[in-house]
Amino acid sequence: MAPIEIIELMAVVTASIYGILLAARSGLDMTGLFAVAFAAAFGGGTLRDLCLDRQPLFWVGNSHYPVIVFFLSLFSIVVPKLVLRMERYLVVPDALGMGLFVIAGAAIAHDAETTLFLAALFGVMTGAFGGVVADIMCARVPTTFKPGTPLNLTCCFVGAWAFLLSYHWNLPRPWAMTLGVTVVTVMRILAVRFHWTLGPLNRFSGLIAGEKD
Repeated sequence: MAPIEIIELMAVVTASIYGILLAARSGLDMTGLFAVAFAAAFGGGTLRDLCLDRQPLFWVGNSHYPVIVFFLSLFSIVVPKLVLRMERYLVVPDALGMGLFVIAGAAIAHDAETTLFLAALFGVMTGAFGGVVADIMCARVPTTFKPGTPLNLTCCFVGAWAFLLSYHWNLPRPWAMTLGVTVVTVMRILAVRFHWTLGPLNRFSGLIAGEKD
């Protein structure tokens, strides 16, 4: 398997685990678990493929991906206590899945000969959009867009640039991808742990909201 395929497969697994834990926290049944896991695993990549006009969609071309998500969802129903124990570690699959998808998305966009800036944006889209859809399906305001929440899209953007620039400066691609995934994952976990936010921008958005009221 090529490095991009390995990273994409790992991203599907970790993102679906995040979706399962999020759905379990919201009290959804088996159908809900699978639907949210499916959205978390494939939402961002689907939007990326549509924008880049890639056919077939990545999860259609790799038909074993939905099967993996289905059996992970089924396993969580069979062993619910394990899911409950893992719930406290929700940030780990969230951060890792985000990092893996960001770099996969940025690499695919780069291979499609977009500019570096657009490749970074496609990386952010791939890494974050699935989580946004999963939050909406669980009747939650997407935490990505709420003022005062730990850095999310910023981690994706910084990690995408870490991969793109290091690869552009002739670092071997597997090492550049590993660097990018590590930057996103570690930065996101630290942001949650120490509550790093875009403080000044959050205050500015609060002022705007106050004026509208």
